Amino acid sequence: MSSSSSDEVFEERFDEVFEEIFEDTFTNIVEAQTSHQRSRAYIERNREGGQDRLWNDYFSEDATFSSQIFRRRFRMNKDLFLRIVYGLSENFPFFQQRRDATGRLGLSALQKCTAAIRMLAYGSAADTVDEYLRLGETTALSCLHNFTDGIIQLFGGDYLRRPTPEDLQRLLDIGEKRGFPGMVGSIDCMHWEWKNCPTAWKGQYARGSGKPTIVLEAVASQDLWIWHAFFGPPGTLNDINVLDRSPVFDDILEGRAPRVRYMVNGHRYKLAYYLTDGIYPNWSTFIQSIKLPQSPKQELFAKAQEAARKDVERAFGVLQARFAIIKNPVRTLNKEKIGNIMRACIILHNMIVENERDGYMRYDISEFEEGDVTRTSQVETNRPTNLNNMFPNRNDLRDEHIHERLKNDLIENIWNKFGDED
Repeated sequence: MSSSSSDEVFEERFDEVFEEIFEDTFTNIVEAQTSHQRSRAYIERNREGGQDRLWNDYFSEDATFSSQIFRRRFRMNKDLFLRIVYGLSENFPFFQQRRDATGRLGLSALQKCTAAIRMLAYGSAADTVDEYLRLGETTALSCLHNFTDGIIQLFGGDYLRRPTPEDLQRLLDIGEKRGFPGMVGSIDCMHWEWKNCPTAWKGQYARGSGKPTIVLEAVASQDLWIWHAFFGPPGTLNDINVLDRSPVFDDILEGRAPRVRYMVNGHRYKLAYYLTDGIYPNWSTFIQSIKLPQSPKQELFAKAQEAARKDVERAFGVLQARFAIIKNPVRTLNKEKIGNIMRACIILHNMIVENERDGYMRYDISEFEEGDVTRTSQVETNRPTNLNNMFPNRNDLRDEHIHERLKNDLIENIWNKFGDED
């Protein structure tokens, strides 16, 4: 046999072997990919079973779990939760149960709202609701963000609103009852840790070697209702820097807020004020405590002011206890979605306060409503016709002389009202 014929036989045999190896390898790869795609394409979760289980556990006539357990796990009473579910399902197509192309019913509004509430209440990952409610991780995240958007659009106008004249009069009555005529709440800031803050922004949102945070400025009243919420400033700002950006006084300056008048120790005032901690400036609209009281009158005032100022601290604590997602570091990258989560939690918090505050309110203001006591703090119903006198300017809000006089008058008023008790 010649060398040329041997080379031809070798080449033919090599081609045959190479082709066999290539075909086997290609076939194995295709089969592996097909099997992988087939295993990930669809999971039969039996969503109807999840709906039946949820209904029998909490919403049927002979539900497995009591109303107390429902309140603990959903953070609200059942009638309030059903009101939210009904409102969302009536106004947003996402929460309406529909049939798919095969005629099979999709997830119910109860399942979607329960998934969102569980993530807000427990601060858990999206896939933790899969085993009970039978919906996947991406669907659970979609439920969360659609739920927060729906809450803001549907209930934000009523439960994150400016105080109406009736609301303001009630706040003034409570303030007068506590020894602070003209007081409408307390103001402070809270930081929410942003775990997945983009690296390029960390210098803006983190102080030194600390963790990135986002600031919430809020005004709360004695019943824990949050009247003002300004969320979004970076965590490197302190309370004063946030105040410079905040719209908290815009309503007063632009004439949208109802005008008030009140009398303290024989002096008349026209601007309501907030109780604050020591970092806030000495403006006529802020009243701080006394750091080192030197007399019994000052000691009593400091005690009363610090007790009343804790309203906003209590509101922050209750808000975080109800919705652990705010207490835990937020993992979302999108700051707009983070803001929607915070606003939705505040709206839900106020809805719960409205639903339950009659059970824990400490102050009875029925005597003011019945007219048995003359009010020293009132909301003005008649507006002045002179535009120059209608709206206060920034100098009025920041007047330190009025601040000092008002503080001294409040010290005397609290001593006259509560001095005998001590």
